[in-house]
Amino acid sequence: MFKMIKKTLIAMPMLLSASCLAQTSPEQLPYINQSAKIDGNLNEPVWKHAKKITINNVTWPYENEASPVETSVLVYENGTSLFLGFEASDSDPSMIRAFYRDRDRAWSDDLVGIKIDSFNNSRSAYQFFINPLGVQQDSIENELTNSESTSWDGIWDSAGQIHDTGYIVEVEIPLRVLNFDDSQTIKTMAMEFVRFYPRNERLRLSNMQITHANSCWICQMPKYAGFEQAKQGNNLAIIPSLVLSKSETREIDGADIEDWQNDNNTEPGLDLKWAITPDMTLNATLNPDFSQVEADTGQLSINNSFSLFFPEKRAFFLDNSDYFSSYSNLIHTRNIAAPDYGVKFTSNKQGHTFAGFIANDEHLNVMVPGNLGSNVVTLEQESDNAAFRYRYDLDNTLSIGTTATLRQSGDYENKLISFDSKYQPTSSDTLKVQLFSSDTEYSQAFIDELCDGEDGDCDTITAPPCQQFKDCDYNESVLRTLNKQSTSGTGYLVNYEHNQKHWRVFSSYRNHGAGLRSDLGFMSQVDFNKFVAGLEYRWYGAEQSWWNRARWYSDWDITHNDDGELLEKEIQSNFVIDGPLQSVIDFGVDHRKRTGLRHDKTQLSIDGNTDLFTENRVWTYMEFKPISGVFAGLNLRTGNKVDLANNRIGQEYFARPTIHVNLGKHFEVRFRHTYENLKAEGDDVYTANLTDVRFTYQFNINSYLRFAIIRTDIDRNTYNYVDNDIDATYKGLSSQLLYSYKINPQTVFFAGYSDNGYQDDDLETLTKDNKTFFAKFSYAWLM
Repeated sequence: MFKMIKKTLIAMPMLLSASCLAQTSPEQLPYINQSAKIDGNLNEPVWKHAKKITINNVTWPYENEASPVETSVLVYENGTSLFLGFEASDSDPSMIRAFYRDRDRAWSDDLVGIKIDSFNNSRSAYQFFINPLGVQQDSIENELTNSESTSWDGIWDSAGQIHDTGYIVEVEIPLRVLNFDDSQTIKTMAMEFVRFYPRNERLRLSNMQITHANSCWICQMPKYAGFEQAKQGNNLAIIPSLVLSKSETREIDGADIEDWQNDNNTEPGLDLKWAITPDMTLNATLNPDFSQVEADTGQLSINNSFSLFFPEKRAFFLDNSDYFSSYSNLIHTRNIAAPDYGVKFTSNKQGHTFAGFIANDEHLNVMVPGNLGSNVVTLEQESDNAAFRYRYDLDNTLSIGTTATLRQSGDYENKLISFDSKYQPTSSDTLKVQLFSSDTEYSQAFIDELCDGEDGDCDTITAPPCQQFKDCDYNESVLRTLNKQSTSGTGYLVNYEHNQKHWRVFSSYRNHGAGLRSDLGFMSQVDFNKFVAGLEYRWYGAEQSWWNRARWYSDWDITHNDDGELLEKEIQSNFVIDGPLQSVIDFGVDHRKRTGLRHDKTQLSIDGNTDLFTENRVWTYMEFKPISGVFAGLNLRTGNKVDLANNRIGQEYFARPTIHVNLGKHFEVRFRHTYENLKAEGDDVYTANLTDVRFTYQFNINSYLRFAIIRTDIDRNTYNYVDNDIDATYKGLSSQLLYSYKINPQTVFFAGYSDNGYQDDDLETLTKDNKTFFAKFSYAWLM
């Protein structure tokens, strides 16, 4: 008996090893030297030889329940492309949710698709999803930052057809759109095949089982081997473009309205994308059109001391943008407004990820952060910008990385370097660490721009005795710029999380020194240290119950400045439940103590220079999708809020209804309205309304016509302001008419018109001050 036990113990590691190998051994994808015609039909003989994979697990909101519908996918590769043929059954095809939409706008429809970890390193995954009409959604999931970027656009082909028993989607993904390691003869990639089935609930169906206690879903994806014939070709894309615009602008200041000034512009440009190897890409651009074709979503900036954030939408910066990601936004390319050139290089090979770019800019936009607010300085002078990012994945549990940025313009310079690491000792535990260090030199132009007030001239100021010029328009950014002893700074972030299926706990500590600057990123707050601790508990409903998930969340945080003075202390809690008709109801309460603005603006101190206010607020968010093509959401909150303009506590009332309606397969209306009212001392302080309405007619998957209107209306009760030298009325109106035709994300034609206008106390009516007609052509030659 002893000998038998001994032999068993000796053999057990080998048996376990063999078992692991058997479980992790990749499945083989067939190689077929044929190309299927992508037309939404699977009647070609080549599909009979493809590998059939069943999508039969509900992985969300439930954990690995049996799928209520049948779905399968046929898969093969021919050395240059990966071919997919989805067969999605449906007992009632009239309930299929599918509309003609622009690319990346059909995420709420019925979808099928694939996730591909092309490096098989559990760090990122390409996502390709298609609705039943062939509309494409693609994105990149970054496991390191737990984020998804829908801004990435690959060039691939798809077609879909709805029939009597469901729908078929056919896909061809050229391997050139993927980054992968071609040093191996047989290449192994992790893949997941997915279907989204939105009805009363939105079910996520998969070919694999997913453990919810493991927050890394990419790590659980099964592996598939093949692509033996996949070799790197030239993979060169040359994309010439031509931008035509006619702008009319004028100054409107009360009764003094100047004549329109015309500016006609013809700008040829050239983009180059060269996939040197499948895991190494060079992008270059000359005289690019970096304008925003699509209007930004409207945002209210009233009673807010920090700068607003707008996402990047421009193709040059979006390509492989996830390579630049870290735990803090150190590279925010919207800071670069109008470059003449840009060069970017990205690479991912055997665990080493490298990314870097350089670009100039005709302007210099720099955020000057503080601990109670921030300001953006815009100087009409050329700047040079560079960013670098490197990450090494030692294995599936440990990653280390570094980021460096540089901005320079004349006597101004900002340099930043950061080191970060992510360690996952178990599938449930994650530790993230990031260190920062920066050095900044502000030029005299910053002082001139920030410190000059309407009643005084501070051009002769030298730091630090700006305080003697009492007519200057002081704010925190002025002092941060003038303080020569605070041009260098450091900071760090430590974050730990333990996640189980039913609960998670987390804690983090972030420190940004007073001199820390990330001028190429979006770092709006410095001179603070913040500790956060929280927990979340989850309940899972039964498959036939009226609800499917519920979550209770709570955290506590406290924030001080570098001198240990209290900035904020907060506790918040909320309860969320997901119910019928894809509904979400979220109810929360906040209790916060926070400082108001400084009494003496020439001093950065907090104690004795600010008041500590208590904010108690309740809020709720509700949304549901009752029928196909309808989304409705409502955000409400009320309670105490600091009136920053008058440094006192007020009563806030906030409402934001959102409605999206599809009228047929082609026409969509999107409406969002924001209402905000603040009262103090028994009377209104202000009432603000912002309306954003967009009408889109999608002719087919390639072209659409969109009309957008954004209207802002702010009324201030000047009698309830300490400083009543402000406009009682401000109205703003911008509109855009845009026609778009896209053969692919890089072969496009845009034509449109936009205008802007406003009204204040000096203007009797809303008056336009800008009108622009524009057209853009670009064509991608793929070699």
